Amino acid sequence: MIPIADESPRRYVPIINYLIIALNIVAFYYQPSELESLKIYFAKFGLIPKSIMNAHSWLPFTKVITSMFVHGDLLHLAGNLLYLWIFGDNVEYILGHGRYFVFYLVVGAGAAALQVAFNPDSVIPMVGASGAISGILGAYLLKFPRNRVSILFFFFIIIRIVKVPAFIALGLWFLFQLYNGYFTHITALGPDGGVAWFAHIGGFVSGAVLIKFFEWYPRYK
Repeated sequence: MIPIADESPRRYVPIINYLIIALNIVAFYYQPSELESLKIYFAKFGLIPKSIMNAHSWLPFTKVITSMFVHGDLLHLAGNLLYLWIFGDNVEYILGHGRYFVFYLVVGAGAAALQVAFNPDSVIPMVGASGAISGILGAYLLKFPRNRVSILFFFFIIIRIVKVPAFIALGLWFLFQLYNGYFTHITALGPDGGVAWFAHIGGFVSGAVLIKFFEWYPRYK
């Protein structure tokens, strides 16, 4: 299932959401393409859980922010930005531009915190905006549970576009993260698995919890 559209606020320009998308694209453009250089780049700007746990300065913590703008490949970038494009504008609409930007960074930090807590000895750099975007999804689910989300649905050779309430689309998404987080944690794939499932979980929960603290007043009916 791939979300392709939702019910967005009309006549509202989500400036910060566009800015975050643009920053991710620019950052990806300047990433090295050669494998060894890319590994060095990830180590420099990605978040390494073990370095956080053994930190003696603030430097490793700056990577909580920089890691949100680094992606493994084009598919990784495109998948994340698709979700941000679809769901971010609604959350920016209810928070306002400035608060939305701060909210994005805070829930991204919450995502990183849970991933580090579950994998404190990992030396694999965490990269990607998915933790912060998961926070946007958590906020969206809480504030717009009945919005209709258009989903591109695949079943063998059958391809359909179906519209479902956000609480179903995002609820299923969250259950999928919980399942995979549990599975990777109790198997050999656990701490060093390729996807930071607990970052997704941490971000989603952070967004759902913190949206009430960041919201100034509802501007939707």
